[in-house]
Amino acid sequence: MGQAALDPSLPGPGGFEFLAAFIGYLVLVIGIGVWATRFSSAGMGNYFLAGRSLNKWVVALSAVVSGRSSWLILGLSGLAYTQGASALWASVGYIVVEFLLFWSYAGRLRRFSERHDCITLPDFFAARFEDKGLLRGLLVVVFLIFLPTYVGAQFLAGGKAFSAGLGLGLTEGVLVTAAIVLGYTVLGGFLAVSLTDVMQAAVMVFSLVVLPLVVMTDAGGWDAVTATLSALDPALIDPMALGTGALIGLLGIGLGSPGNPHILVRYMSIKDPNQLRASAVVGTAWNVVMAFGAVMIGLVGRAVLTDPAQLTGADPENLAIDLARSHLHPALFGVVAASIFAAIMSTTDSQLLVAASSVVRDFWQMLVRRGEPLSERAGVMASRWVVVGLVVVSVVLGLHGGDLVFWFVLLAWAGLGASLGPTSILALYWRGTTRAGVVAGIITGVVVVAVWRWQDWFGLYELVPAFILAGVVTVVVSLFTRPPTRADELYRGFFE
Repeated sequence: MGQAALDPSLPGPGGFEFLAAFIGYLVLVIGIGVWATRFSSAGMGNYFLAGRSLNKWVVALSAVVSGRSSWLILGLSGLAYTQGASALWASVGYIVVEFLLFWSYAGRLRRFSERHDCITLPDFFAARFEDKGLLRGLLVVVFLIFLPTYVGAQFLAGGKAFSAGLGLGLTEGVLVTAAIVLGYTVLGGFLAVSLTDVMQAAVMVFSLVVLPLVVMTDAGGWDAVTATLSALDPALIDPMALGTGALIGLLGIGLGSPGNPHILVRYMSIKDPNQLRASAVVGTAWNVVMAFGAVMIGLVGRAVLTDPAQLTGADPENLAIDLARSHLHPALFGVVAASIFAAIMSTTDSQLLVAASSVVRDFWQMLVRRGEPLSERAGVMASRWVVVGLVVVSVVLGLHGGDLVFWFVLLAWAGLGASLGPTSILALYWRGTTRAGVVAGIITGVVVVAVWRWQDWFGLYELVPAFILAGVVTVVVSLFTRPPTRADELYRGFFE
């Protein structure tokens, strides 16, 4: 049970089968981007929202995989390796919250955004609160603070995967990851992003099911795995082996979902909002399988590689790639390597598009040009160049922002979730919400995340207190300020 991660007697990455599987995946992804180029070049609505033409299956799978990122395969499996079965609670919160978002929140957002021709999330806030620029500008700033950070974390994860799996240096791995993502995102826009997400969802689920099953079989079965874990530390097999603060923090991860725009734009892109409840069932099933698989990788990995020093770089976030290289046929190892990039790409492409839309649509067209018409061709070309610039910034952040993907991602997740989560919920469900309240709530969310992260009070994940305080501030300020002049009419727009 103490087998080294890099046993030369086991299949390795050097064979033709590995390269064929991995390169075949990349070619397919780029091919989808090329195919979608003509559609996405037709205008910003097509480039950023696929013309609101997606079906329930695409929206369901695209929403859940874009929300998981490398955090799932690398981060959550690494957490389960270190912490044990209690890591499962990190998935419970977002699974429940995203089911509720699909079931109710998404339909309201989709109907309102079509009625008011909202392409971006700042479009929604501006229409809802009759904003002249302050709120929209604040949202652009928040996006440009946290989204490149989030993308940088994904590039860092790609660099780790290339380093552990193919022997490249970390810097080279980050650059290759960035180049691949840049290629099909620039070409195909939101349609290519959403269609590749469906394929990537299938690749991720396959890897998250097959890898732990194979490793567990090699280790002698589930009983042998649990016996080894119990001998190492009984807490590893106890899902309740964590304190109250840690439990609240892990469950609180789910509070980020209603504030992360790369998830929310999926709801705006569906063709028929009446299909969103079907998407809720599909998306939740996929979320459950993926989360369970990631935790199982961590548990069986700890039973097989009992000493973290056996991992590449002694880093638990390299667990999945080390296990795949040691236990799978080269072709299957290629699929697992592809699944890691699927997790990375399904998030980074979406975030790049959201950030680009905030620069071109919300900053340049709506604030600088004051809503003056921008030709569709010029808008799409400008968006593509902005994506290029954002990739450069994100690469720099990824190379210099830290070593742990899990916590790097959670910081950006918290910043977006705390600032936009409570404010968007109140905007959709309480007609008394005011622009001043939303502005105050967004600022509160960002400030509390930063301060709480710096002070690390009570060991509690910063998203939880920041989300609560941002919501309270939004309500209090709204009670003392004036709602939009057409508040009742705007609120009815959620049901039409």
